[in-house]
Amino acid sequence: MKLPLEGRCLCGRVRYRISAAPRSADYCHCRTCRRAAGAPVVARLTVANAAFAWIEVGPAVYRSSVRAERLFCPICGSQLVFRAQAEPETLDVTLATLDDPPAIAPDHHSWTASRIAWFEIKDDLPRYPERGPASSGG
Repeated sequence: MKLPLEGRCLCGRVRYRISAAPRSADYCHCRTCRRAAGAPVVARLTVANAAFAWIEVGPAVYRSSVRAERLFCPICGSQLVFRAQAEPETLDVTLATLDDPPAIAPDHHSWTASRIAWFEIKDDLPRYPERGPASSGG
């Protein structure tokens, strides 16, 4: 992995930069992440706030629950970041929004107790029924 990592929304209006290696990366199967992304699972990385910066234009914010908010492009709607109140020192970035998504691969599955029964990823990564190690959770 070559740092910094950069990413953007679909339309390119909102861009970000990550200047340090992520703490972890996972596939989140929770209901809230699935609904926010419109997908059966969301691949994301967890990084320290200090290593993350918006480039020029920042995102819109939506409080998706009493414990978290999601940051997204107000033009195209791309979900970019998940922030949990309980873990203010980190945030989760949607892997597919990286300019080079293959640079980071998930290392575990989280919230598998909520996974959709018809969707299964065939791999040997650890699976956690709730949040995994070092991830904020969905």
